[in-house]
Amino acid sequence: MIDIVIEARNAAISESMKVKRILPFRLRRMVGPFIFMDHAGPVADIPANPSTLDVLPHPHIGLSTVSYLFGGQVTHRDSLGVEQVIRPGEVNWMTAGSGIAHSERFEDPSALTGGLEMIQTWVALPEKDEEATPSFDNYKPEELPVYTDKGIWMRLIAGDAYGLRNDVRIKSPLFYLHVVLEEGSTFGPPKGHPERGMYIVKGSIEISGNLYQAGQMVVFTPGAEPLMIAKENTTLMLLGGEPLGERFIWWNFVSSRKERIEQAKEDWKQGRIILPPNDNKEFIPLPDDKSKPAGGPPKPEPLS
Repeated sequence: MIDIVIEARNAAISESMKVKRILPFRLRRMVGPFIFMDHAGPVADIPANPSTLDVLPHPHIGLSTVSYLFGGQVTHRDSLGVEQVIRPGEVNWMTAGSGIAHSERFEDPSALTGGLEMIQTWVALPEKDEEATPSFDNYKPEELPVYTDKGIWMRLIAGDAYGLRNDVRIKSPLFYLHVVLEEGSTFGPPKGHPERGMYIVKGSIEISGNLYQAGQMVVFTPGAEPLMIAKENTTLMLLGGEPLGERFIWWNFVSSRKERIEQAKEDWKQGRIILPPNDNKEFIPLPDDKSKPAGGPPKPEPLS
């Protein structure tokens, strides 16, 4: 019924921003096409200089970044010239494909007073799309269907689940949901997807007499239909889908080919991945290569 339980690890992604890192994990690199997951915040004590939270321009290849906020706001800028403020309930979906750089800035202190909290995932691309032309989309809450039942509220971020679908542009079969459960309510993971995981943002869940708490990801065995009971008011992120096969990840680069990772390193060093035109005065340099391409991101560890 339960394949593995992943404990979030602490990581730093900027001077003042600490995150809980869930994926990749050494015993479970991916869940469906999802290869990376960070939980930032909640940050209640905003530093006097909010720019210390900023994630400077940095590169990606071979993936889509998916940003989703519970509180606060973030300004995204990228190589395409896009400048987009993302607010709670919206989705920023950036497909890096052949290569893109972007930044995330926290420029409005008044928007952070209620607390900053966000989830970011990376979705690996199918091999045929790894070199796709980079693109960016922002989706408003009204574009993301919501379902409610007794003690259950859920928003479909992308893909399909529980009969819900939306128009978020995806490259492979997947599902991604924000779920809120009232204490005592019961719930089950969606059917029809071979790989499924549940990350507990806050609260706790009981499955077959075992308790799982905030900061844990539970990955279900294929075909299992466990009954989940909310032991208190609980917030979950459910994700998964069709596996894509082996992927290599190093820093911010994802690819099915090791040699493509090496090319991306050189491209960033040589300036062949252009900076955002409206945020090009500073950037994160390539880290010292102290790990193998498949070993996961060395420090510094950008959020996206």
